[in-house]
Amino acid sequence: MAPYSPPSESDDSNAKSSNGTKLPTPKIGDVVRYYDVDGGKADGQVLVGRITLIQSASASPSPPPPSSSLSSPSPIASASDGGRKRWLVEISELEDVGDGYYAEYPYRKRPRPALRMLEDVAPLPASFVRSEDAYKVPLDRRGGSGNPMPSHPGYDVVGFEGPTAISINDDVLAADGEEYARIKLALLRDAAMVGFAGAVFAGLFKGPEYAVIYGFGALAGVGYLFLLGIKTDTLGGANSKLGSNVSNLRFLLPVMVLVAVAARNASMDEDANPVIAPGLFSIVTPGQFGAAMIGFLTYRVPLFASQLAPVLSESVLDVMPGSAAMAMRMASDAKGRDGDAVADIPSPGSSPAPRDDDLVTILLVSGPEGTGKTTLVNRLLMEDDRFVRPLLIDRMSDGAKFERMQSRGEFLDVDDAERYGLTREGILNAAKKYEASATSDGGDDDKGGADMSSKKVVVVDADVSLARKLLNLSGARLIGVWIGLDDIDKFEKQLKSKIASGGITIPDGETEEAVLRSKVRQVVKDIEFGVVSGVFEFTILNEDIDDSVKQLKEAAEYCFT
Repeated sequence: MAPYSPPSESDDSNAKSSNGTKLPTPKIGDVVRYYDVDGGKADGQVLVGRITLIQSASASPSPPPPSSSLSSPSPIASASDGGRKRWLVEISELEDVGDGYYAEYPYRKRPRPALRMLEDVAPLPASFVRSEDAYKVPLDRRGGSGNPMPSHPGYDVVGFEGPTAISINDDVLAADGEEYARIKLALLRDAAMVGFAGAVFAGLFKGPEYAVIYGFGALAGVGYLFLLGIKTDTLGGANSKLGSNVSNLRFLLPVMVLVAVAARNASMDEDANPVIAPGLFSIVTPGQFGAAMIGFLTYRVPLFASQLAPVLSESVLDVMPGSAAMAMRMASDAKGRDGDAVADIPSPGSSPAPRDDDLVTILLVSGPEGTGKTTLVNRLLMEDDRFVRPLLIDRMSDGAKFERMQSRGEFLDVDDAERYGLTREGILNAAKKYEASATSDGGDDDKGGADMSSKKVVVVDADVSLARKLLNLSGARLIGVWIGLDDIDKFEKQLKSKIASGGITIPDGETEEAVLRSKVRQVVKDIEFGVVSGVFEFTILNEDIDDSVKQLKEAAEYCFT
């Protein structure tokens, strides 16, 4: 069968498009347009998907049999072209949910990945919209087709040398390995402790026999977790098959407990045997069966508890009085910090602590919504070049890295448009980068380092949620400035103004009054945080913008002491 040629597509693949712009190279995760002749249309169906694998076409062992669908064409059919290397891409199809949005299929409806030659796909300028949980793709409205519009007619198949291996940070890998080992050990320990406690209770209420059976059942549950860990540890490695086979023994553990109980019953005299009725429980009693199975399932208790604890703790804090709840949150945050860091937090109005040259000075500007803190920060950055913004990770520059870091929870904050991500390193390293840039541009470096005039300090414009996270930022010396207003009515007025201007959106099914009340309650909680946190050495009531900028500059001078 002749390979399918998409309509109005050229077979020529050059390193540049017709307008002279350089074609991009493919990456794992790219959203692309491709074609399928099985879509019920004579000229083929236009599909959208994500690249999940890139490999050399010559690496495929053999073509599929003649009965194979054209949706997965043989890579060998075009594996060579005058000696030029050819590439095969695997594409996971996305579901068209309307209006240019394409989402991942539900697991049960997910079609099999399609295979295409690299020259048969085109990149799409897709952006992920978190609220829709889908990719937004531009459509061709002018021609009336409504088909996805690619950013380029194709990829660079001439200069492409294959996918670049992602560098691995050995320190991060080692830290993740230690964390995994800690979690695994904690699960086994907690399961054993809960099992022991359950056996004690079983002995108190049902007697020693049930305590022993329950204990062996709990021990089988710990063994189940251990064997499951073996499968996880060997997954993807050379011993994966052996690990899987050994791990499958975990399903026999509860059976072995019941067999042991049945053997004990059978070895007893007829008068002493607790089994008295034939049928389903003709070898063990219902009570023995229940004790063994409940003991075995005890390993799930710490798993559920670890998942429910954060939810329950937040629920308790929500029903506590405001100041008490805030104090509890601060106490919880303090546990994650070093004892010295807690002791060194200055009280409001006191002089800042002496500078520690091992710490990076950060100017933290925070406050409730509607206080104008962003305007003040922008004025400071514009009028004093000693202050700089943190370095951000841009999704448009490296989408794969952005999504990887976001999935691992490495961002301290992500903007509303889901484009820029803030990391710990982006805060701590920004000043050094700007200082190095200033020195290379002709700054004074006669004394073996930049002088105080070239010293840079990072300014973080933080909402209260981000400010809470920064309290635990190791390696930083925080100079906190709290921006507020002197009356709740003024906060309400500012919030109403933002709602009227569209700065605050009203969700479907909610009223403007309900949203406003919710925002005001959040402002009260934020103010309580500012009062009890102890990190904000300066407070500015933003009544007059010029006067507030002057106060912010005066507070910022403490960054250089």
